[in-house]
Amino acid sequence: MADANALPLTLLAEQFARLPGIGMKTAQRLAYFVMSMSDDEAEAFAKAIIYAHKTVHTCSVCQNLTDKAVCPICDDKTRDHSVICVVEGPKDVSAFERTREYKGVYHVLHGLISPIDGVTPDKLRITELLQRISKDDVKEVIMATNPTPEGEATAMYISKLLKPLGIKVTRLAFGLPIGAILEYADEVTLYKALENRNEI
Repeated sequence: MADANALPLTLLAEQFARLPGIGMKTAQRLAYFVMSMSDDEAEAFAKAIIYAHKTVHTCSVCQNLTDKAVCPICDDKTRDHSVICVVEGPKDVSAFERTREYKGVYHVLHGLISPIDGVTPDKLRITELLQRISKDDVKEVIMATNPTPEGEATAMYISKLLKPLGIKVTRLAFGLPIGAILEYADEVTLYKALENRNEI
């Protein structure tokens, strides 16, 4: 049976379906929504995607996403640069910042160790973390990876690298349920997990 949709609409839906958490039905709804936009709205939408893709890159210090050479958090002299919170991705930085309680800085790994998926330590931003620690006066590294097997493996791997350097390595307290994703945790749960972190 022939596809009832025009080819450009089908191609647009297929692009939306590539986004995480978007199934084909939702992708089709999004494609139809885009078609209901005015030409100016559609053009502004497309330009925003291209602009973000061309101008946003990783911070030269913490590897978070930014449009500057150094992100605003790393550039903030009032923050405690002796404490680094290591997270899986940029979304986790946003989650911690919503608590308004953490005053240290971050390091974004851009993934977790997962040999099954072909993600080995050399594919993460671990080297950049070690370089920061060798240059800066870092007293504590908080391992804030998700409490999943991959998150635990990553935390333990980095902990073993840092222990010989005399750095205090702590892990988020398990106020977070096992298998939870940080970006969906509420502010109070995240703050309590930070407050009750343990050394590993």
